[in-house]
Amino acid sequence: MIRNIVIVLLAIGLAGTAYWGYQERKEKNAVLINAENNYQQAFHELSYRVDLLNDKLGTTLAMNSRKSLSPSLAEVWRITSEASQNVGQLPLSLMPFNKTEEFLSNVGEFSYRTAVRDLDKKPLNDKEYKALQTLYKQSADIQGELREVQHLVLKNNLRWMDVELALASGKENSDNTIIDGFKVVEKTVSGYEETDFGPEFVSMKEKDTNFSNLHGKKITKTQAVATARKYIGFDGKAKTKVSESGKGSRYGFYTVSAKNTETGMEASMDITKKGGYPVWFLNNRPVGKQKISLNEAANRASKFLKENNYQSLVLSESAQYDNLGVFTFVTKQENVRIYPESIKIKVALDNGLPVGLAADDYLKTRTVRELKSPAMEINEARKKINPKVKIMEERQAIILNDFNREVLCYEFLGTLGDDTYRVFINAATGEEERVDKMKNAEEMFDDAV
Repeated sequence: MIRNIVIVLLAIGLAGTAYWGYQERKEKNAVLINAENNYQQAFHELSYRVDLLNDKLGTTLAMNSRKSLSPSLAEVWRITSEASQNVGQLPLSLMPFNKTEEFLSNVGEFSYRTAVRDLDKKPLNDKEYKALQTLYKQSADIQGELREVQHLVLKNNLRWMDVELALASGKENSDNTIIDGFKVVEKTVSGYEETDFGPEFVSMKEKDTNFSNLHGKKITKTQAVATARKYIGFDGKAKTKVSESGKGSRYGFYTVSAKNTETGMEASMDITKKGGYPVWFLNNRPVGKQKISLNEAANRASKFLKENNYQSLVLSESAQYDNLGVFTFVTKQENVRIYPESIKIKVALDNGLPVGLAADDYLKTRTVRELKSPAMEINEARKKINPKVKIMEERQAIILNDFNREVLCYEFLGTLGDDTYRVFINAATGEEERVDKMKNAEEMFDDAV
């Protein structure tokens, strides 16, 4: 009797195990099929959109009026944006595909900036028309390569999951038609010469300038560690480690990491060798209950920046998120705010010490500018503001326009309803250069019960 019961229980157990294994396998297959379907959809949509891009660039070349050109270029921008999204959905993160992504980015940026400008006053010049011709030819080359890959995928019923597994396992050099096809696409794009888009276009690569305007003496590793300790706020029990940037680095800097041997908390920072300027800093320590006000934290942040060689800064924006104060400081030259030279600093409201800093923009653009007088009076610029906006403050400021060029503006701080806005009016043309909605403190919710 007992033997029969044991046999029945074993049978039930085996059946249960088999059913569980079947369900697990079924669910796993469902996930794999779903991922494969998503990859296939993204790939075929990418191929389709590159076809559309080539057609639209071709028709744009034959247009002449603003009425036709602006919508057509806007459509080119939309297509490149969607194509870039398709690339991002493919399992190519472990395989270099940056040249193709850069091509799509450049086409999108050029088409957008050209579409939004007044083409009646500033029609396409010879360089821009030649750039369009070049992009049309290049898109045709990419179109042909992608069509070849698409043909092989459909003909041989190839799977993208095999691509993901090959890339993840480091076997991308083995025979894989899809990987080989995309390598050909990337090689084709890499062979293109840098396209000259004309003076109105600034490449994203040109924006990432070196920290060439830094002042001060070269600091040592010991001085770098001392600066990092001031930021981190750890006591003498903190264990620090410092390393230097390699020879291929765009600029010299030290990377300092610290760990509190008692609490286990860690922090790190990059500091320039020249002048000892912190480039960025991060301390992910848990922040306790608020003990100081947001205003006091702003004052401490300002004092802290001055103590670390950041001069002529004024507070531009502040916000509180839980027990953290986040502040943006910009350079002030004479009575003009220089917004491209900005620093963001995050201060803990439990002890007033910084827990985060980003100073790239300040360090890369820091220089003494030759300020010009505005071509129009502030009263004229004020008339350009939406009459529903209640103006609270006004001043002069320099910002970057859509072409990444510095322009002198009148800055108006005003309210509309419960929101605060910052409006920049070009001091030379009277055009509305930019409107920013100021950030509000995040709403805090009680923990769910």
